[in-house]
Amino acid sequence: MNTMLRKSVLGIAGLAFTGGVFAGPIAAHADARPVEGKPAAVAVQGDKLIPHGVQGAQSKIDLNDEQLANAKAIIAATKKAGLPERAAVVSIATSLQESKLENLGHLGDANDHDSLGLFQQRPSSGWGTPEQITNPEYSTLAFEKGLKQVDGWQDMPLTEAAQTVQVSAYPDAYAQWEQQAADIVAHNWNS
Repeated sequence: MNTMLRKSVLGIAGLAFTGGVFAGPIAAHADARPVEGKPAAVAVQGDKLIPHGVQGAQSKIDLNDEQLANAKAIIAATKKAGLPERAAVVSIATSLQESKLENLGHLGDANDHDSLGLFQQRPSSGWGTPEQITNPEYSTLAFEKGLKQVDGWQDMPLTEAAQTVQVSAYPDAYAQWEQQAADIVAHNWNS
């Protein structure tokens, strides 16, 4: 599917999706906090994990065992797909924004859409069945399949690459998780 058609299809799905995401998991995870004292761009240009430097203030959350296991599952799926570490950084930052690395099931009244899993993907938008979407490997591979269809994703700022796949009403929100995602990948890629 060409990039323009994909953006149009995902744009329509993204508008419907956004209301549920931001009324549900974001409100439930309001404990994310900006990291004090971080400059707007902390990474050196050319770094394989953060090639463009981070954009804006960075947020960080403490991860529990389940969240760390989900991050490691994203890294394993990225390796399985044969993608570089940068793809894992984009994927983990996206999941941090969408679900705080929690494999969310149906959120009931907190979510009036059918968004599920680590990436808040929707069965009604063609991401897969509820069982597939709540499987960390499947959902990561589905997200990264979309990422690979974005021409030049490797050369884009993280938030632009993630937004092109996710089509969020808050396109810049992914940027705040880049440093934590890069730290997670750096610490776990070779383990």
